[in-house]
Amino acid sequence: MSFQLNSRNILDTIEMIEKYRLDIRTVTMGISLLDCSRTTMAETCRAVYERVVVQATRLVEVCEGIESELGIPIVNKRISVTPVSLITAGLDGNPADVARALDKAAKEVGVNFLGGYSALVAKGGTTAEKALIRSIPEALSETDLVCGSVNIATSRAGINMNAAAEMGRVIKEAAELTKDRSAIACAKLVVFANSVGDNPFMAGAYHGVEEPDCVVSVGVSGPGVIHRALESLEDTATLDQVAEEIKKAAFKITRAGQLVGDLASERLGVPFGIVDLSLAPTAEQGDSVAHILERMGLDQVGTHGTTAALALLNDAVKKGGMMACSRVGGLSGSFIPVSEDKGMIDAVRAGSITIDKLEAMTSICSVGFDMIAIPGDTTAETIAGMIADEAAIGVMNHKTTAVRVIPVPGTKPGDEVNFGGLLGYAPVIPLNQVGNSGFIRRGGFIPAPVHGLRN
Repeated sequence: MSFQLNSRNILDTIEMIEKYRLDIRTVTMGISLLDCSRTTMAETCRAVYERVVVQATRLVEVCEGIESELGIPIVNKRISVTPVSLITAGLDGNPADVARALDKAAKEVGVNFLGGYSALVAKGGTTAEKALIRSIPEALSETDLVCGSVNIATSRAGINMNAAAEMGRVIKEAAELTKDRSAIACAKLVVFANSVGDNPFMAGAYHGVEEPDCVVSVGVSGPGVIHRALESLEDTATLDQVAEEIKKAAFKITRAGQLVGDLASERLGVPFGIVDLSLAPTAEQGDSVAHILERMGLDQVGTHGTTAALALLNDAVKKGGMMACSRVGGLSGSFIPVSEDKGMIDAVRAGSITIDKLEAMTSICSVGFDMIAIPGDTTAETIAGMIADEAAIGVMNHKTTAVRVIPVPGTKPGDEVNFGGLLGYAPVIPLNQVGNSGFIRRGGFIPAPVHGLRN
């Protein structure tokens, strides 16, 4: 479905940019590295570096040209690559060397982040995947732009609890290695259930093996647009009227996203992938998903009714966006990252949002426990339990869930941690102190649910 540049569309877009904080959160180029594997790790690193630099050399230039031409801010220009564990299979050496090569390439072409230091281990890990997971703390602490992810569960395979336990330890080590930088390595690492290979958002983006050699995808934003649309409604408007207004706003946002994607695809000479409809907030005033929920009538996000309001928002965004674009993918819904959403930050400070309420909300939202600062003395077993809980929600509901938590060394509940830039800042949230180590130590696999077999 093409975007018709008539006067009404142009005026709508200008209004959304100027008044409602519309931006394109990311244009992400996905690059296949499947033919970059060589006989040695050093040769593979050189091939990976050259592939990324050659393929993405014009990405930032093209995006800046579209920004200037349309007047739509494109906040991030990013790259996703084939999960690195697939490229290093059969090679001796340290896979973190590939992360360093990717970081060098990302800086060379001028992108904000590069994702794909990843492994897919829902049914167990290969030697290469296990080596990559062990190297994650080193790789993410010694690079600036590289992001990593590990998929430990699917609705078809169940949950790899050995991997969940290992990721608890990995997150703790990554936090310790970057303790002088607010444990920033953990902000670049996501643990998934049901991850997808066309997600343009960081830190969980990677280029799936089912994708072509190169694609360009768009992640839209627009919490401010949705919020302002609801301000036009009377307080007596019913919730079905609220849903209708959200659908209309999501339609307009997605149209702008497809326009940018089409232009980027044409000018870069690569296929257009997808538009991810996810509402991606920032910590700035007027750009909050939590404030949308409060505009529906909640005194503060976290109170009873919050999960229902989030369900309405998520569904209406998907319905409106899917009518505007025939290539919808990624995660597509609403993100609720604590550190990146002003309303969520305020709710945690006030005690309206607890970790248990966040877990309930993750059964609805696009991701899961996202950008949550937790006490520095949190054990690896507790983190593994959080990973397992989120994976269970994803597996049982056939949806993507994830954990991106930051156990900042030396912090306690109530402290505040600043991650900088779009990553924002967050109060440290208290966790349940009851032990779970006996459960985590059992290891093994939690079998897939009976409804996971859908053939």
